[in-house]
Amino acid sequence: MSTLIYTHTDCLEHRPGPGHPESPARLEAVLKALQGARLDGVVWGEAPLGTAAQVQLVHTPQYLRWVESLRPEDGYQALDAGDTVISPGSWNAVMRCVGAACAGVDDVVEGRAANVFCATRPCGHHAEADRAMGFCVFNQAAIAAMHAQRAHGLQKVAVVDFDVHHGNGTQNSFFRHPDLFYGSCHQAPFYPGTGARHESGVAGNIVNVPLPRGCGSAMFRERMGAELLPALRHFAPELLIISAGFDAHQQDPLGGLEFTDDDYHWITRELMDATADSSRGRVVSVLEGGYSLEGLASGCVAHVRALRGH
Repeated sequence: MSTLIYTHTDCLEHRPGPGHPESPARLEAVLKALQGARLDGVVWGEAPLGTAAQVQLVHTPQYLRWVESLRPEDGYQALDAGDTVISPGSWNAVMRCVGAACAGVDDVVEGRAANVFCATRPCGHHAEADRAMGFCVFNQAAIAAMHAQRAHGLQKVAVVDFDVHHGNGTQNSFFRHPDLFYGSCHQAPFYPGTGARHESGVAGNIVNVPLPRGCGSAMFRERMGAELLPALRHFAPELLIISAGFDAHQQDPLGGLEFTDDDYHWITRELMDATADSSRGRVVSVLEGGYSLEGLASGCVAHVRALRGH
């Protein structure tokens, strides 16, 4: 079976303003690199719009209505202290993010694709049930996990996050649900200040691997191999969702970690191997952060090569 890449031009129309790191150029760089790589066994699909019911698997109805009511006809509208800004095209962009992640779950569970990469933006893992945060409006990875349970009857779903920032929104959505696993490696101390090792969920279903500034390949691989990967194998998810952030790349201007393209290939393969038996290879990856255009593009190519088994 193929690797399916979901994207949509609507995701280029989320424009948070001049100089904002989460710019349309990010997705343009990713798409150009993936199309230029000419990867065997990759097919492309148009991301559908998500639904209000899907969003409300994680977010409150009041928050959904609030975001929709603030859609500007022109200019910009801040949803938080200034990090998370929407423009006239942002509503469709965030709903494409939700739709792509949920459609990706449908595709792998129903056997239409081996795995899925959602080349969409903006990112989502900081979004809480009732508030936007850190460039994120809706938490598409968490929504996809709950969609897998509600729409397909899967019992155990895991999200693993290798963005440089801890996914506080995903952790909080999963914290009291023992059948949902959240694993994260992230720079600490760093924004948003969550993700300590002792934050372990109601049943040890949260595994945080905080990494010091300057952490490179050797420490990253050792810590993941000793801490997160064994916990993921033990959890034995029926579906793996990856929050694929590339701002831990050594070229990234915002992060302070030193990951390479080879590290992204390695961790993708390790996550797939750790869950191969329990999930039957079902993986949905969702693009999160990454603010060096070069590092983001090359990291995504390495990630998708790994999804293809190359």
